Amino acid sequence: MSASVTLPARSGAQPALARPSRAPEEKGKWWRFALLIVLTALTLIPIAVVIGLSLQPSAASTTTDPITLENFATVLTETSVLVWLRNSLVVTLATVLVSVLVAAPAGYVLSRGRGRVVSGYSLLLFVIQSLPVIVSVVPLFILFAGFGLSDSLFGITLVYVGSTIAVATWMMAAYIDSIPIALEEAAWIDGASVFGGFVRIILRNSLPGILSTAIFAFLLAWNDYLVALVFLRSELSFTLPVGVQSFVQQNMTDWGSIMAVSVIMMIPPILLFATLNRYFSVGGIGGSLAGR
Repeated sequence: MSASVTLPARSGAQPALARPSRAPEEKGKWWRFALLIVLTALTLIPIAVVIGLSLQPSAASTTTDPITLENFATVLTETSVLVWLRNSLVVTLATVLVSVLVAAPAGYVLSRGRGRVVSGYSLLLFVIQSLPVIVSVVPLFILFAGFGLSDSLFGITLVYVGSTIAVATWMMAAYIDSIPIALEEAAWIDGASVFGGFVRIILRNSLPGILSTAIFAFLLAWNDYLVALVFLRSELSFTLPVGVQSFVQQNMTDWGSIMAVSVIMMIPPILLFATLNRYFSVGGIGGSLAGR
């Protein structure tokens, strides 16, 4: 005989679990998204006004088109804008190159080094970066005038590099802190030297930190007005910020040309951010020590 098992009858279907309502959460996301749109629009309004005025014909123009590039043609052919642009690019790129080359190894020492010398060096950098630039502008001008560097691009580049090094070193040290030292130890075990580990491990994994440092140095040198105003005297040595200021004084009623020069000054930073934006990453080496 085979035993039969009788299952108890189900009294009724169990009610389905109620799904939590996501309406408040979705509503909060939309509010945040709308707020970001409003803030972005408020930020872009001045830029849109500058671009719009630069494309409008000037009072002396004979064209009837509502949008024209006549202002750009005028400032590029009849003024020293191209000279100012070249000066700014030379000074800025030199500042970025020297700052990154110095800040990368210095930041590595701050991140990996231990001892009173390193701690004292770190404290000195902190004190230097906390001082306002105006404190050192006049003494530096007197010093540079004695060496004949008061009205030269080389002299102002030295000032920008000195102003950038402290913060750039701190930025590099902060990023190198996020790279596990075990990666370097593994490279040392494989026969790499300390410098080889720095080049092959640290620098290869520090691209976002290097780009952030380079952008910081770029913006400091590109947008500076105070130091350039004090050090530069001749028109042929002006950088764009000082050149724009002198151009405004000479053409206070020609807003189309003034806005055209302003647009030219905005183009390099915009191109820089648009080009390097995709190279930024967060947590790129977070799983490199998985399973260890």
